[in-house]
Amino acid sequence: QVQLVESGGGLVQAGGSLRLSCAASGRTFSRSNMAWFRQPPGKEREFVADINWTGGTTSYADSVKGRFTISRDNAQNTGWLQMNNLKPLDTGVYYCAASNGPLSTRYDYWGQGTQVTVSS
Repeated sequence: QVQLVESGGGLVQAGGSLRLSCAASGRTFSRSNMAWFRQPPGKEREFVADINWTGGTTSYADSVKGRFTISRDNAQNTGWLQMNNLKPLDTGVYYCAASNGPLSTRYDYWGQGTQVTVSS
């Protein structure tokens, strides 16, 4: 079992930056792949970025490549999403998610979400 709590969201002007944190509890986080998703207003949830359990492999949605960076520290049971050069289209509720083990590509554990609002 992994419990996830996101923080760091807020209101920022276009071009600004935010750093989201995902604090995990549970012994299995260090062997869980982790991802960030977001849900824009009125739209379905979409993939943003993921990182494997060792932190050695990352991938990003095309819309955030070059602007967002996903990272993790298993010793701290924490993951982050650094978001730079934010755009109004980045507005939404951001969720972190974790897989049930290093070999799973399905995200079984989810946080409650944190709101990010980017004003133009």
